[in-house]
Amino acid sequence: MNVIEAIHYRHSYRGKYKDIPVPKEDLIKIMQAGLDAPSGCNKQTTSLIAVDNPDVLKQLHSVIEPPVGETAPAAICVLTQRVNAYRDKCFAVQDYSAAIQNMLLAIVELGYQSCWYEGHITDDDKICDKMAQILNVPEDYELVCFLPVGIAESNPIHPQKKTFEERAWFNSYNQSN
Repeated sequence: MNVIEAIHYRHSYRGKYKDIPVPKEDLIKIMQAGLDAPSGCNKQTTSLIAVDNPDVLKQLHSVIEPPVGETAPAAICVLTQRVNAYRDKCFAVQDYSAAIQNMLLAIVELGYQSCWYEGHITDDDKICDKMAQILNVPEDYELVCFLPVGIAESNPIHPQKKTFEERAWFNSYNQSN
């Protein structure tokens, strides 16, 4: 699979996962893809924690309400640090977004599925803080995303997308030439 195919094939998977462990070597490849993402002014504000220990996964799932990815044999938690990079601007959101997208593409390339869970854990109930406490995350980091990782039990459903012509143009908005 090339990168264009991985981009086309990648969709959010919210189904059940097969009870097959994800090898550490694959988790390392996925995490390295995330760490290889660009970073505003090279501040490298994104850090990652892979979780493949069933006991730790169970603890994480006990605080995620409503539950998500509970059958995945592994997960990657994305951390960020709010560091000013240029003219008192912080690019942490862009940094971790690029890292997450790289990891999602690597996940598909390696034959796994995932879903980007961010708002679900960072809303007002602050599930992310409970997860961070379980993982011993230092206070100067924020846990911002949860990526379950595993082999899909069922085929991912590809959402209906608008046509290219409805969303992309040349030289001016809504122009075909």
